[in-house]
Amino acid sequence: MNARAALPAEQRVSLLAWAALTVLQFVWHAWLFPPQTLPTWLVLAIAAVPLLLPLLAIRNVRRALLWVGILSLFYFCHGVAEAWSAAGERGLALAEIILTLLLIGMLGAGVRRKRHD
Repeated sequence: MNARAALPAEQRVSLLAWAALTVLQFVWHAWLFPPQTLPTWLVLAIAAVPLLLPLLAIRNVRRALLWVGILSLFYFCHGVAEAWSAAGERGLALAEIILTLLLIGMLGAGVRRKRHD
């Protein structure tokens, strides 16, 4: 049996949202709006590396997604702050908010589904 097929739909969507959130950080901070006063590598270390750390627990997908869910709260706050304060980056900030809400929502749906099984 394929390991990918064994994952519930909520976990697959969560993994996709995690990957999209990670790619968004690189695109946002390295390509579309590179930092003006700090080195790009430093901004990427702050913005993207935390999203890569749960890869250390990827053998246990549920544990990795738990850590990403906790981390995504920071990215949600960042997205809200940027959407509020930076008109030029509002679209990216809204994408960040949507991805974090999707991620947290799917994690919650997975927990809810487990209780009813």
